[in-house]
Amino acid sequence: MFKLIVLALIVLGLFFAVSIYNRIIALRNRYKNAFAQIDVQLQRRHDLIPDLVETAKKYMEHEKETLTQVISARNQAVTAKRDATERPTDAHAIGILGQAESLLSGSLARFMAVAENYPDLKANETMSQLMEELTSTENRISFARQAYNDSVMNFNTYTEQFPNNLVAKTFGSFPLAHPLKLENPEAKQAINVSF
Repeated sequence: MFKLIVLALIVLGLFFAVSIYNRIIALRNRYKNAFAQIDVQLQRRHDLIPDLVETAKKYMEHEKETLTQVISARNQAVTAKRDATERPTDAHAIGILGQAESLLSGSLARFMAVAENYPDLKANETMSQLMEELTSTENRISFARQAYNDSVMNFNTYTEQFPNNLVAKTFGSFPLAHPLKLENPEAKQAINVSF
């Protein structure tokens, strides 16, 4: 009888451990999927910027430095996004992405401020459409980033709780996930467009 009770406890313990392990995997896959949604929106943003700069070049001949800064920041963000996409569980890659996107948001904000001084640019239909798309994309990025950060918090909370942390350490390597933070306070606000 004693052996039967011990065997039942072992089977119950294994079932419990497998259940926790499967939940950890599901939560990890959710935050990876949430990052993929950010990736899609960042790509959309990065694709809009060259058209935006090209349209503005005609009007902003004396603002080459501003335009160059936007393109440079975009290129850094594209590289950081590529690295983070390849390694969404790497804290360093996610941190670099946050910094690059913050730099890009700051460059775009400066670009918008300078663009306000060009009435012909503000009246350009193509520019207005691009700005509307960019604003929409910025909102989508904010929502995707919030969903990602929520998924990261759920994963981290679950894997750090007892006895889940024991299962996580025993059955695999589950490092804590890292939220995507924007370093620049200006970049936390959506770009205000008034065309």
